[in-house]
Amino acid sequence: MVKIIMKWKWRYIKQNLFMGAVSLCALLIILALGGILFYIFSNGLQAINWEFLTSPPRDSMTRGGIMPAILGTLYLTLGAITVALPLGIASAVYLTEYARQGLIIRIIRLGVNCLAGIPSVVFGLFGLGFFVVFLQFGSCILSGALTLGFLVLPTIIGASEEALKAVPQTFREASLALGVSKWRTISRIVLPNALPGILTGSILGIGRAAGETAPIMFTAAAFFTAKLPSSIFDEVMALPYHIYVLATAGTRIEETRPLQFGTALVLMALVLGIDLFAIIIRSRMRKKKRW
Repeated sequence: MVKIIMKWKWRYIKQNLFMGAVSLCALLIILALGGILFYIFSNGLQAINWEFLTSPPRDSMTRGGIMPAILGTLYLTLGAITVALPLGIASAVYLTEYARQGLIIRIIRLGVNCLAGIPSVVFGLFGLGFFVVFLQFGSCILSGALTLGFLVLPTIIGASEEALKAVPQTFREASLALGVSKWRTISRIVLPNALPGILTGSILGIGRAAGETAPIMFTAAAFFTAKLPSSIFDEVMALPYHIYVLATAGTRIEETRPLQFGTALVLMALVLGIDLFAIIIRSRMRKKKRW
């Protein structure tokens, strides 16, 4: 009896130690993230004003604003999602619903997982070689959006596959038993139920696409341009590359330090705003699904 009691006490102690370690790790992560956000916010807030948000840079980018960079980031991000979301969902539907599971499909999934871990600079070099040089699009919005789209495509495919697999098989069987075609079952039953999970993957893709510097450095971003793009074949300024330029390649780096933090703060707010919009849409879809 004493041994049993001691055994249960030891299990209880181990459980508490494990939970304490997990809680400590979570607390450290939250504190580190909070510290970074507070540091950027406290240093960048002084640069935020109406002129900073609505005017182009001037005086060798030591004064003025970042409006061309804000619009360029929006163009590239929306373009990337426009490219990656349909391709990612279609690929996930094929791999999950249509493809015969075997060695080839396992190799394809392995390739998708490997692509998700490739450094972004490799995608940038791919975009430079294929879109800019081979297809002769040049350095422009189209090349940058396509490159970012391929960058986030593995993330969207993986998230979409998991969301589709989470839909109960009985939903498919009940629909097919009523004589509904397979495509109609997928489009009217499976995809609506999987859409909240698909949007979760899309949110991660949006955050990564908006914050990448290396891919757009080779394919779309301009060092400086005061005019707004008039077509998808124009170069644009972008917030991540603008931060890089101000912090490393500027002529008066110390003078532009407030602008660097201000641009970083705007980039964070832009990404959080896009993510918040997607989260609201996902929440509404989940509520409709419950009803």
